[in-house]
Order: sequence, then structure tokens, then C-alpha cells
Amino acid sequence: MTIAGVTVYLKRPIYLDYAATTPVDPRVAARMIPFLTEDFGNPASSTHSFGWRARDAVEQARANVARLVGAQPGEIIWTSGATEGNNLAIKGAAHANRRGDSGHLITVATEHKAVLDTMQDLAREGYRVTVLKPGADGLIDPAQFEAALQPDTVLVSVMLVNNEIGVIQPIAALGALCRARGVLFHCDAVQGAGKLAIDVDAFNVDLLTITAHKMYGPKGIGALYVRQHPRVMIEAQIHGGGHERGMRSGTLPSHQIVGFGEAARLALEDMASDNDRIGRLRDRLLERLRTVPGMVVNGSLESRVPHNLNVSFALGEGVSLAMELDDVAVSAGSACTSGSAEPSHVLRAIGLADALAHHSLRITLGRYTTVDEIEQAADRIIAAVTGAA
Repeated sequence: MTIAGVTVYLKRPIYLDYAATTPVDPRVAARMIPFLTEDFGNPASSTHSFGWRARDAVEQARANVARLVGAQPGEIIWTSGATEGNNLAIKGAAHANRRGDSGHLITVATEHKAVLDTMQDLAREGYRVTVLKPGADGLIDPAQFEAALQPDTVLVSVMLVNNEIGVIQPIAALGALCRARGVLFHCDAVQGAGKLAIDVDAFNVDLLTITAHKMYGPKGIGALYVRQHPRVMIEAQIHGGGHERGMRSGTLPSHQIVGFGEAARLALEDMASDNDRIGRLRDRLLERLRTVPGMVVNGSLESRVPHNLNVSFALGEGVSLAMELDDVAVSAGSACTSGSAEPSHVLRAIGLADALAHHSLRITLGRYTTVDEIEQAADRIIAAVTGAA
């Protein structure tokens, strides 16, 4: 805030890294607490009321998460999060549906490492993997996509919303191309769930990954949608008690699942109002940052979630812009690769020069971002950039 012409910053850093993780909504936390202290039973315990109550809560949460993505409750499999969900979907489907001696897989160069590294691991097993390069706007051309499909293509994996530049891929169109060829289609929808209306039937997807901690739920719990009609076969990656229809063994963390279910319910309830308010805040921040000469917006602004702004600045060597902003929590790329000295693989894939990619900021807004925080963050970023230029 500004007092007598002097800008005063809050002592607590301003959080603008919602794509990395979100705080748990207090309403979600309140719903979880009883399942830590009172209703703590194992959902698999079938002989007493502690287990029954936990099981009922888990199934209600399953229904809430299914509703969020337009699925049936029986099509939702609990996982520990997005990384496990992507591994289970991709490896599980590739192994269970392999065509011929090798099998062909397709993904995109801007995918999350949880997809790219999983594909690379399958390549070491003998699968052929095609990695498509998007346009400068970060989007895949459906014609290019269709041309990559081959007779032995087993599975395609394309994310709904990019975790770094926030662009929205034409999932329904890509899924329709896969459906016409009988190719399984997986979508990492982690950054889209709670921000966009998702309908697995309209999207033409067979497998879809989401996680709770990107939508104001707890860390350590995710979900994988697995289509039942027609039934999609996947091979389990974790073995044990045969939980989750035999696809993912392990004791269910009922408190986390309950939190995920409540976060999903609130996401549907609050999505329109959240998006409207956050979009106006993002546009105000962009308006402020456009005053910096040479500022570049990375990725399409038209096909993009309102929560994301990824920008680059022309600065000298040795400047770490994200590290300079010690009172504004932003990132230079994915949280999973933020310790790397290399430029973002996403920005490289859309053709951004390393000199600009090195000086990029991923700024992501959320449910608790305020107008004052946006103004203060704009002041700090502009000061840091102009001071380093």
C-alpha cells in the first residue's frame, strides 16, 4: 500500500505461485479434522462402524471428484498425487494395451516432467515415443497431431493446461482424433481442474489425472479417471491388497480423500466467481508490467487460464529475477525443476531464446490474491527489472 507517497510492503511475502501449490481452504481443513481424530477408521475395515463411516466418507468424496470432471464415481481411482497418477495412466495403459513388439506413444515437448520422464522410461523398454513440438503460442496443431498417429500407436498424453505458461490445449479435438483411430488418450488435467469446466465425455479422454493440492486441497492425494464404458485396461504399478478395483493397492488416507472431495465440491461452487475476480487481477498485473520496455508474454493470451501470467524480460547475464524478488513468491518455471540452472524446457520448446528464458517469471494467482498484493507485486517486479536492466 502507499502512505504519503511511500510504498510500504507487507512483512510476509506475497504469494503468487499458486501453480506450484495452493493453501488448503479453511473449509477443507475443517472437513478433514474429524477424520484425523474421531472418524479415523480404515475404509477397508468392514466389520465395525469406524470402518463404515470412513468408507462412506471416501465414497462421498469420490462422487464429488467424479462430478468435478463429469465422470461416474466408479471411474475414479485414488492416487498419491499427479506424479503417481500420470505414471499409472501412461505405464499402466502402455503395458496393458501394447500393440506388436514395440508400440508407439505420443506426447508434447511442453508436458510436465511427470509425463516426459515416464515416456522416456518407456522408451528404454523399447517403445517408440514421438514428442510433438508446439507452436510459439504453446498450442498443438490438430493437423500435426493427426499426422503423428500411427497404426501401432497405443497411447497419447497431452495436458489440458500447461503448468508454466497456462495455455489450454484443444483437448476435445485431439481426443476425437484418437477416438477415431482407436488410440487411448490420457490428459494431465492437474492445472485445469477447478479452473475450467471438465467433461471427460466431451473431452474424448480415456484417462485423466488430477490432484488436490492445486485446488485448495491437501497434498499427497490425487485421482485418476479410468473410463469404464468402453472399459480401459491398465496394469497396476503398486501391488498389495487389491484396493481401488485392483489398480492401486494401499490403505486409503481417508482424511486426505475427504479434503479432496470437499475441495472438488467447492471448486464447482466457486469456479465462475473465482475466475472472474482472478482474471481481472491478472489483467491489472499485465497492464502494469507492460510499462516495462521489452517485456514479452510467453504463450497464448487468448487460450489461457486467467490464473497464469508468464513473462520474460531482456536483462543482462547473471541476473536471477525470481531470486531478486525475495518478498514476492513467484517462480521461473515448474516447482519440480526450480532448482535447475537450465532454462525452462517449456519456454525452449515454444522457441524462446535462452537469454529471455533465463529471465522469465511464472506468476500465478489464486483464491486469496488481493488487489493490494497485485499492486505491490507489480511495484516490486518493475523495480527489480529496471534496477537490473
